[in-house]
Amino acid sequence: RLFEIRKRPSTQATPVLVNSIEMAQEYCESIDSEVIERLVKPYWPGGLTVVLQSTIEKVPRLVRGGGDTIGVRMPNHSTTLEIIKGVGVPILGPSANFHGEPTPYRFRDLNKELVRLVDYVVKGECNLKSASTVIDCSVKPWNIIREGAIKLTINNE
Repeated sequence: RLFEIRKRPSTQATPVLVNSIEMAQEYCESIDSEVIERLVKPYWPGGLTVVLQSTIEKVPRLVRGGGDTIGVRMPNHSTTLEIIKGVGVPILGPSANFHGEPTPYRFRDLNKELVRLVDYVVKGECNLKSASTVIDCSVKPWNIIREGAIKLTINNE
């Protein structure tokens, strides 16, 4: 339904939001200790999405965009973390826009048509006013896919 509402191509993976490292580990193949120490612990919760090898059996093909990786982030938003805790599994976490439109960072900037199509909107503002930084840690060396809220300098061979 999310892909339909947002007009998102089914071949494009969508990030998932978790409320703990432990929850992330349930849906990813083993997370390297270097990833945990250098990226997850310093920047979670926050604006860093880490791409990791997915546990294929647990993560639907549509969420993975047909691939074998998954982008995982722990948001720095207490209400979202409580929702994740309440449902007990990661939730889908793309930006609140139609595919290809600018990302809104304030409630008032949401497309009214999109708001009408969804079941519920958690009102609030994005403190960072920037998309998350996305780093692919499923490859060595790691690859910064999108520079965003977190400025990283990586050096890992």
